[in-house]
Amino acid sequence: MTKSDSLEKGRDFIEYVVKAIVEHPDDVEVTQTTDNLGVLVTLKVHKDDMGKIIGKDGQTAKSLRILLRMMGSKSNDRYNLKIIEPVEEAV
Repeated sequence: MTKSDSLEKGRDFIEYVVKAIVEHPDDVEVTQTTDNLGVLVTLKVHKDDMGKIIGKDGQTAKSLRILLRMMGSKSNDRYNLKIIEPVEEAV
């Protein structure tokens, strides 16, 4: 397994878990960028699913971040999860 393959596992993991939680799995977008600070996994979901992703007192989001960091520690990679809040369309 190459370093690139192990980095993609973080993105794939978040995508898999989030799609299992949300009501609109087709609207889930997960992207990943790598720089000298580590790996940034960016998550976008449908506006109706934001509450499920964040969870009560932010516990779901915190748990996703912890699991992602644990995956990274196995391969000495630093992972961060950024959740993008969907913008309301003007009526």
